[in-house]
Parts: sequence; C-alpha cells; structure tokens
Amino acid sequence: MNNLSNELQGVIAQMLKPLKGLSLEIVIEGLSGHKVIPFNQQDPRDQKVLEILKTCAKNVKHRVNNNGGIIRNRPNEVGNDIEPIVEKELKSLGYEANKPITNQGHKKATGYPDLEFIDEFNRLNYLECKTFNIKNIDTTQRSFYLSPSEDFKITQDAHHFGISFEIYKETSNIYKIRSWKILDLSKLKLNVKYEFNSDNKHLYSKELILAEGN
Repeated sequence: MNNLSNELQGVIAQMLKPLKGLSLEIVIEGLSGHKVIPFNQQDPRDQKVLEILKTCAKNVKHRVNNNGGIIRNRPNEVGNDIEPIVEKELKSLGYEANKPITNQGHKKATGYPDLEFIDEFNRLNYLECKTFNIKNIDTTQRSFYLSPSEDFKITQDAHHFGISFEIYKETSNIYKIRSWKILDLSKLKLNVKYEFNSDNKHLYSKELILAEGN
C-alpha cells in the first residue's frame, strides 16, 4: 500500500511540473494532425497576404478611432469587440472570413483560433485577434491560450497569423488604437500547466453539503 501511495504521489508531482518551450507548430500537429505552415518571406503569395493583413490592421485602427473608440469597463474586454471588426475588414478586402468550421462541422466562437480566411490563392489561413498595452508587452503576463478539444477548430494545414492592436485609454471607459502588429505564430513558444478541476454537479452534490438555507 505504501509503494502504491508513493507511486501515486510521484505521478502527481510529475504532472504538476509545467512543460515549457513547446512550439505552436508541434502542439497543433500533435492535437489535430495538421501542419502549421510558417510564413515564407520569399513566397510572393505570402507577401501578398501580409499586405492584405497590414491594410486590414490600418483600416481597423481608423474605423475604431474615427468612430469614437470602443466602450468597455476593462481593457481585456476590448479584444471581444476587435474581432468582428477585423472579420468585417477582411471581407471588405475580398477575403472570405468567418468563424472557423470545426472537425464536426460547427462554427465555433470560443477557443483558438478566432477566425479563418481564404486568400486569393484559395488557401485557408487561421487568424488570432489580440490587444496589448505597451506597458506590459515585455512582461510574462499570460496572453495566449490553447486548449485541446474533441471539436477542434484546426482542420487543415495552414498559416497561423496573429493580428494585435495596442490599445490605450482615452477616457475612463473609452479605448482607442495606437498601433498594430502582424504575427507569424508558427514559432510561438507555449507552456503547459496542468490543473485539477470539477463542476457544479459534483461541487454541490448532497454528500458535500454540510448545511444550507434560504
């Protein structure tokens, strides 16, 4: 019994050690079986897509700032409003942009990536939309999340781009865009930290309740 207990403690201790420095391309291929295609500076097609994304970023910046900014109580909520604007701008530039279609055929809003678009070369590309504050851009604050799913949003080999906007607070709850960045996420380094979790059904089960009242 002691040997089993010691082995179990060893397994849990090993699980709690985070994995560090895994590249996105390795993680995506492991989870989905599909390759992350790196951006190729020498490929005219990739350069053309980059130009479209740059134009999209500029248009989003002008649209947000010229329309009075984005009203939000917290800066981390601004990204929720940026995403549909990016999608609309990509469509206005001639790209077919939508929420990704999962491997079970659903349009899924939550989870990585935010959008997928078809370029003029009939290639599928994935796009993650982000915002950042210049004050914390060089910190270790977590800003990218990727979770395994039975209904995964990655269904093809593709480029994985990021489009990120530097936001600033103009008034107490109005945010505007100062600058933008286009990212090649293929070499993004990821860390894995395990967690234990439960749900309401188990948390509030009868055997756990000691007392309750109205």
